[in-house]
Amino acid sequence: MRLADTVLFPGFLGTTPPDWLRRRLGDGLAGAVLFSRNVDTPAQLAELTAALRAENPDIVVGIDEEAGEVTRLEARTGSSRPGNYALGVVDDEALTEAVARDIGWDLAAAGVTIDFAPAADVNSNADNPVIGLRSFGADPALVARHTAAWVRGLQSAGVAACAKHFPGHGDTSVDSHYSVPVVAGSREDLDEVELRPFRAAIAEGVRSIMTGHLLVSAYDRELAATLSPHILTDLLRRDLGFEGLIITDGIEMAAVSGPYGIGGASARAIAAGADAICVGGENSDEAVVELIRDAIVDAVFEGWLPEERLADAAARVRTLAAWRPERAAPATREPVGLAAARRAVRVRRDDGTLLPLVVAPHVVELSPEMNLAIDKGMPWGVGEPLGKLLPGTTVTRLHEPELADGLPADVLAQAVDRPLVIVVRDAHRHAWQMDALAHLLSRRPDGIVVEMGLPGRTDLGAAHIATHGAARVCGQAAAETLTGQVDAFS
Repeated sequence: MRLADTVLFPGFLGTTPPDWLRRRLGDGLAGAVLFSRNVDTPAQLAELTAALRAENPDIVVGIDEEAGEVTRLEARTGSSRPGNYALGVVDDEALTEAVARDIGWDLAAAGVTIDFAPAADVNSNADNPVIGLRSFGADPALVARHTAAWVRGLQSAGVAACAKHFPGHGDTSVDSHYSVPVVAGSREDLDEVELRPFRAAIAEGVRSIMTGHLLVSAYDRELAATLSPHILTDLLRRDLGFEGLIITDGIEMAAVSGPYGIGGASARAIAAGADAICVGGENSDEAVVELIRDAIVDAVFEGWLPEERLADAAARVRTLAAWRPERAAPATREPVGLAAARRAVRVRRDDGTLLPLVVAPHVVELSPEMNLAIDKGMPWGVGEPLGKLLPGTTVTRLHEPELADGLPADVLAQAVDRPLVIVVRDAHRHAWQMDALAHLLSRRPDGIVVEMGLPGRTDLGAAHIATHGAARVCGQAAAETLTGQVDAFS
C-alpha cells in the first residue's frame, strides 16, 4: 500500500543520500528529516536537498533548527543566533521575528521545506530536563507572543514552521526520550497555560504542529498525546480548529515506542490523528522504514486504522509539499544573532568587583550532560571567545565524574594572582555544579560566575553574568561583557 510511504519522514546517515533513500523517494516516500550528521557546509546541504528532489520534486525536507542549543545547521561551531529563552528575556517581538526570518532565509537557501520549530512549551517547571532554554519563558502570555512572532518570521522566508511539543512539554520533570512525562493540570489550567502558545501559533497560520510524547491526564489517562485521538483529533483538530499537518516527535523515543514498538506506535499515531511520522534520530536505515510501513499496512488490514484516515494524512502531507511561497533573501543581510545575544545578557556585580577584566583570567567551565535533543560535542562556553580578547586566558573544563573525589587541586593553582571566572550551565539543576561552585567561591570570593543556562541563583560570586543561553554568540556576548570590549566580535 503506497499510502503508507507517503506519511513517513525518515532520517539517514551521511552527507549524501543513500541508495535506499533515493529509491524510496522515487517510489513515493513523503520526504526526509535532516540531522547534524547530514550537514557539513551550506553548499553541501543545498546539493544534498537537490539530490533528494531529483528523485521526487514533491517531497518535504525537514530539520530541527531552533537556534541556540538545538541547532543542526551550526552544530559544529555553535549557533550564531541565541535560542528562545534569550529572546524571551529581551521580549522584543520584532527581534524574535527577525531572528526567525534570518533562520528561514538560510533554510530556504538550503532547500529545506519545514523547520521543526519553534518550541511553544511554557517552561513552568524550572527542573525540566529537556525544555529549559528551548522555551521563551515561564509566562504563557510572553511565550504566546513570541511563538507567534517566530512563526511569522520563519514563514515569511518561505519555510513552514512547526510549533511543538503539543499540548505542552513545559510542566514536566521527565525526559520523553527515556520515559513518559506526566502533565497533571486540569483542563482549565492547560487552557490558560500550555495551550495558549499553540492557539497563538494557529492564529498566526502555522503550517504544522508536532506532538509531544506526554501523558496529559486531563484528556487521556492511558495514552500519550502522540497516540491519543482525544488530544490530536478532539482537542487539536476539533476544539482548536487546526487544519495543518500534525507530525510526531521522534517515534523511536521510549515514551511511545517502549509499550508498542516503533511500528506499533507509528500506526497508533496515524490512527489517533497524526499525519506524518518522524523517525531516524536513533534508527536511520531502510529496515526501520520497512518496519513502520508494514505496521501501518497491517493496521489498515486489521481494521483499526481506517484507510480513509491514512488517505487524509497523506493528503495533508501533499498539501504541505505544495506550499511553496516565493520568498527570496535580500541581497544584503544584517546579522541579528549576536546583537540579540548582547541584549539578553544581565549583570549583577558587587561594589569593587574587578570588571572589566584587563588581566587574562583562568576560566573553569562546569559541563553537565545534555539531553538528546542537543548535539554532543557542540562548542559552548566563555573560555574560547574570552581568550581571543585577553590572550593568555586558560581554561579548565570539568564534568561530573571528574569531581567524584572533589575538585582537582591544580584548578585553583592555575588562578593564583589572576581573575577567576566560573562558567556553569543550569547550575540549580545539578548538585555537583553547586557543590563545585561553593567550593571555588569559598576559596576565591572574588570569583565571577557566568551562568549559561537558566539563572536559578544570581547572588553567587562577586559578579554574576546571566547569558540566558549557551549558543556561540551568547559566549561571545559574555566575553565582551567581562572585558568591556563592546562590539568586539562584530
